[in-house]
Amino acid sequence: MTKSDESFMTVEEARRISAPLYEALNKPSEKNVSELLAQACNDDYHPYHTNQEFLTRDQLADVFKAMGETVPDLAWEVVDIHVVDDTMIVRGEATGTPVKEFWGAAPTGKSFRTMAIDVFTVRDGRLAKGYHIENWATAIQQLNA
Repeated sequence: MTKSDESFMTVEEARRISAPLYEALNKPSEKNVSELLAQACNDDYHPYHTNQEFLTRDQLADVFKAMGETVPDLAWEVVDIHVVDDTMIVRGEATGTPVKEFWGAAPTGKSFRTMAIDVFTVRDGRLAKGYHIENWATAIQQLNA
């Protein structure tokens, strides 16, 4: 696809738009997560965790902060980005070593490495909504192995 219309974005633009959100996911307990999400996301951003249920941007910041307390070395790498019109699909990889109970798994010193897929819609140069899928079942298996 060529960029023939201003409503379309390039992979580079998608990477720039989403970068603060992923920066917030890297050791979030050490960051101003709310500020980073405000850079990346519209005020009315809706991050969906089911097809119907979403959080507010402020609630998402709280989730990121809690994740950082549980997994202080949390790292989130963007592996690949695809763009279609005003939508970006981001394939990422999350790694970390929980120091507190994580999705029912007691901390053992073991680490996880798992895949994440995010589908974002962009409006006015920032994220308007996102659908997030992480393979936490695989992460839990790794922690319990």
